[in-house]
Amino acid sequence: MQTSDQEQAMRKKLESLDYKDAYFLRRFLNSQGKIYPPKKFGLTTKEQRRLSVTIKRARYMGLIPYVIQ
Repeated sequence: MQTSDQEQAMRKKLESLDYKDAYFLRRFLNSQGKIYPPKKFGLTTKEQRRLSVTIKRARYMGLIPYVIQ
């Protein structure tokens, strides 16, 4: 499990979410390139929606692949 310091750091990072931060966004993708469900990271519905929109923007801009082979 994550410590409270790590959780707080991730929450702060999610608040200032940016599509240009591809390395951070890849944390939320599985080996096939699919977005993990919110339960895995304990995200709220609002955070999950913002995350999925940001990942989709990064995919559109070519920073993250649609399918990982």
